[in-house]
Amino acid sequence: MERIRATGVDIVLNITCGAGAVFLPNPEDESKALPESDVANLSDRVAHIEQLLPEIASIDVTTGNQIEGDLEYVYLNTTRTLRGLAKRFQELGVKPELEVFSAGDIEFSKQLISEGLIDGPPLIQMVTGVKWCAPTDTETVLYHRGLLPENAVWAAFGLGRNQMPMLAQAALLGGNVRVGLEDNLYLSRGVFATNGQLVERGRSILENMGFQVATPAETREILNLRLLAP
Repeated sequence: MERIRATGVDIVLNITCGAGAVFLPNPEDESKALPESDVANLSDRVAHIEQLLPEIASIDVTTGNQIEGDLEYVYLNTTRTLRGLAKRFQELGVKPELEVFSAGDIEFSKQLISEGLIDGPPLIQMVTGVKWCAPTDTETVLYHRGLLPENAVWAAFGLGRNQMPMLAQAALLGGNVRVGLEDNLYLSRGVFATNGQLVERGRSILENMGFQVATPAETREILNLRLLAP
């Protein structure tokens, strides 16, 4: 982030707060964690947010079974932790990007809002395509959209080859979009992408559909962001 800021390029920075939530139960005794587990306390999970003060940071409003390759684990974010993250973000003036993986995650996001832990229009990101979570299809996005609070600014993304189709689908349904290497590594089969190439392709799709990409200034206005100075 220091290197990005040093360029002087006007950009809205959004970093993850999703680390420290991987619980690997011991198959011999699932009440105990394997040593490879990475479950951090609240202060450790927000330390980099406090240091870097991005305008936005993600909070994964979910707990459940997930799988990456051969690794199966429980992605663990208790309601206590989620409330703590939201409160600390609020104290710092950092906008939470509430990443939701299922309908229940949206319901708890609305609970955080009702408890006064989310300021301004809530930013809700629908995650689709993660195994054992929400599938990547139009019906799922429509259903989740119907659960959102009225003033929500929302987006949706798909993993892998579904990244660009979901970009188009989210835009058509009135949402915002996300692309990048976290969700997809390829431009085409066997051809690795860069983040820049994925952004260029996504922008081209949107503009050819008649949409415009918001500038950083417009984004800050839409999301009611506070420009912080670490």
